[in-house]
Amino acid sequence: MVRRNDERRAALVDAAIEVLARDGARGLTFRAVDTAAAVPPGTASNYFANRDELLTQAGARVYERLQPDEATITRHRTAGRDRETYAELMRELVGRVASFRTGYLALLELRLEATRRPDLRTVLTERVRADVDANVAYHEASGLPGDATAVKLLYLALNWLIVEQLTLPEVFTEAEHDRLVTAAVERIVAAG
Repeated sequence: MVRRNDERRAALVDAAIEVLARDGARGLTFRAVDTAAAVPPGTASNYFANRDELLTQAGARVYERLQPDEATITRHRTAGRDRETYAELMRELVGRVASFRTGYLALLELRLEATRRPDLRTVLTERVRADVDANVAYHEASGLPGDATAVKLLYLALNWLIVEQLTLPEVFTEAEHDRLVTAAVERIVAAG
């Protein structure tokens, strides 16, 4: 029997994200999730049919939590339409994503696990493709400089910068991160 308490389910999925970030995909067990969520043993198994379902829901939840809040979206919509503003938006994006350290590390673990689990790979592929498409559509509607290729190149470059920041934070200083984001925008996004 699968339980329907949405609040408890969300807490379990959030705990799964923490376990993934801390212990990796191999450490993600129902028992580990129960412990991380501080719920009685056996609770997670009442909410998820199997480990694959838990992995898939954890991946979806990371994306939900990475979405900007309404105030950020409004600020972006009213910001300037030049490369300097674009660079500022990208620095803010990198900071927001990197601030959810466990979520991003969990997502990396899920990507690695997806190489061994076709169903998870399908779900993540669809989710990432939809995310990229949404970013391109948002960009095109925003009036910011650059095209779809620039958005995709920034997506690829900045994702690796975030990986570096979260896994080997001493490689680049915070000031270097900011300069690298600005340089990426300036070199990838055509002027005018």
